[in-house]
Amino acid sequence: MVGHTEAEAMALALKLARRGVRGANPLVGAVILDPSGRILSTGFHRGAGTPHAEADALAAAAASGTDVSGATMVVTLEPCNHTGRTGPCSQAIREAGLSRVVYAAADPTAEAAGGAATLAAAGVDTAGGLMAAESGELNHRWIRAMQEHRPFVTVKIAQSLDGRTAAEDGTSQWITGSAARTDGHRIRSRADAVVVGTGTVLADDPQLTARDELGAPALRQPLRVAVGHRPVPAEAAIRGSDGRFLQITEHDPALICRGLYARGARHLMVEGGAMVASAFLRAGLADELVAYVAPLLLGAGTSAVGALGVQTLADASHWRWDETDGGAVRSAGPDLRLRLEPLPASGATPAH
Repeated sequence: MVGHTEAEAMALALKLARRGVRGANPLVGAVILDPSGRILSTGFHRGAGTPHAEADALAAAAASGTDVSGATMVVTLEPCNHTGRTGPCSQAIREAGLSRVVYAAADPTAEAAGGAATLAAAGVDTAGGLMAAESGELNHRWIRAMQEHRPFVTVKIAQSLDGRTAAEDGTSQWITGSAARTDGHRIRSRADAVVVGTGTVLADDPQLTARDELGAPALRQPLRVAVGHRPVPAEAAIRGSDGRFLQITEHDPALICRGLYARGARHLMVEGGAMVASAFLRAGLADELVAYVAPLLLGAGTSAVGALGVQTLADASHWRWDETDGGAVRSAGPDLRLRLEPLPASGATPAH
């Protein structure tokens, strides 16, 4: 069998990383090679609270009875050096007996950086920078969010073909079907906080809990946040009974993000309405856009997105299709799910 170069392994690791889901953590892939370049195992990060790519690759090797001592791990991001929901990858790599680690981009976060130095101090040969630009582009919005000390922001919209979230008489439940709503709940269950405006609370009385396809509560629930000055009624469903409700009497998305980050939120989901979603889009704080589009036309009613300050076509907000997490365009029952991310800023370079 022909062996793989480290560059070929890194290209595979980047491809694996794209199978993950965006949110509180970066997209990361890992490949373990033996000294001849044969692939021993692979792994990728599947989302917050799941094993990191390095641990996933090590677990796959262990499950198949493969000895990785003396092998090389090729990974798209510097192995972490801290204990969060999972243990430090630098420690797992040392304990597995790997002799070399090749990583693409350095970890830009103060709490997780330093894994390469820890590994080098333990006698593991380390090398960084291989395909760093590709890794940086893959995670450019996550990197920006971490550098700005704010949550990664997912803006979710459910709309008709002609971009309406409610009919002319205000009715909006349900524009999209159950499969689209279940997919949206899956994102909610990964988020640390979910935001709606007080107008949506008063009009729709949403619960904002995360539920599975059977309607049962998900194991992990986000903080439910209403933003705006209007009082939230004591009987509003969003308040719940678990203490996971917060009202923020603020309209500035940057301040909302700052306050939620201070509370530990690293992934924020913005669900509506149009004014709140537009505010995050206008501020450049939407890192991911997920739109569920129903095959119906309303002709008039509430627009999914409000004014963005675009006066001419040249000022339009430009996005690109995001092929992560099942693809940029996929069916959700009778509806379509569209997933997009903002284009990288012109001249932007990955953090080092």
